[in-house]
Amino acid sequence: MTTFEEICSFETLYRAYKRARIGKRDRVATAQYEANAIFATERLSHILSTRTYIPSKFEVFYVYEPKKRLVQAPAFVDKVVQHALVDNYLYDALTRSFIRDSTATQIGKGTHDGLDRLKVHMTDYFRKRKGRDEITRREAGLPPRPMEEWNYASGWVLKADIRKFFASIDHGIVKAMLREKIADDKVFELMCIYINHTPEGLPLGYQTSQLLALLYLDAFDHWIKERLRVKYYSRYSDDFYLIHEDKEYLRYCLQEIRAYLGGLKLELNQKTGIFPLRNGIDFLGFHSYLTDTGKVVRKLRQSSKKRMKNRIKKWAREQAEGKADLDHIWASYQSWDAHAAHGDTRELRIKMRGLMYANFEPIKK
Repeated sequence: MTTFEEICSFETLYRAYKRARIGKRDRVATAQYEANAIFATERLSHILSTRTYIPSKFEVFYVYEPKKRLVQAPAFVDKVVQHALVDNYLYDALTRSFIRDSTATQIGKGTHDGLDRLKVHMTDYFRKRKGRDEITRREAGLPPRPMEEWNYASGWVLKADIRKFFASIDHGIVKAMLREKIADDKVFELMCIYINHTPEGLPLGYQTSQLLALLYLDAFDHWIKERLRVKYYSRYSDDFYLIHEDKEYLRYCLQEIRAYLGGLKLELNQKTGIFPLRNGIDFLGFHSYLTDTGKVVRKLRQSSKKRMKNRIKKWAREQAEGKADLDHIWASYQSWDAHAAHGDTRELRIKMRGLMYANFEPIKK
């Protein structure tokens, strides 16, 4: 495994700088570093090697989609350090034990992977129930159940969300978890500098925070799968679900989950509850339904549709005032369209495209 000294080397930090600048070369802080990249990287290497590194003050701002969140974004030089640390040491050290159904902030995973895992779980749940029913009927000498009598989409969902997750992560607990994963004392000390950079919780904008948040609930994920023995469970950061055919068992699970999370100084928010599976599952921007024939239908949330319509109106006003950046507008719209395409949204996307063409000239590349 990479050593602390290798993380602090000029070569490692320069590679990290080139990764950190991707998609950010038009920003002032990036341009300032880039103008003196050799000198800045040599200086950064010296500061890290002599263990005199202190993170800069981060930029604080709110994001409002999909909900209001406080973001504490690191300075560019700190992004370079975090890339060197995460890419060369931390990612491999922490993610090795993660379950398949922890789907956030990992290579090859993300929101769409989380949605695909939900589809797999819903489909498999349906098939297993149907298969058991057919075996039971066959053993009883009964014919297969007529399609109109199928009810294999019945079942229950425990849908939960952790209240103020990043802000509630306890420093002492996460350090103890991290100490078990990191053998190098100097790397651990560097990580503690980032953890201690806020009086409580973890800053949402830090690359290291994203992995530490996953680590914080890694044992919880294993406990759900291995102790509660819930097969159809998946978590994306602070948002998770359990699917089971027994409502009473999910009530028991909810009681146990609250107690477990209490030990981590976390609590579930008011949206947490147990709902019929046939009502669908609201997860990662989509509402996924399981039909009586086993098909999974994925519809975009109403709030996402409304936000996009409001954006188009806002962009139209900006264009009327001569303030519109058409490249940015079309890039933002195409990003939304690509996300929406992961659901059963053909008619909605056609309608939104019509609104865009009615207000803006398409950008031809």
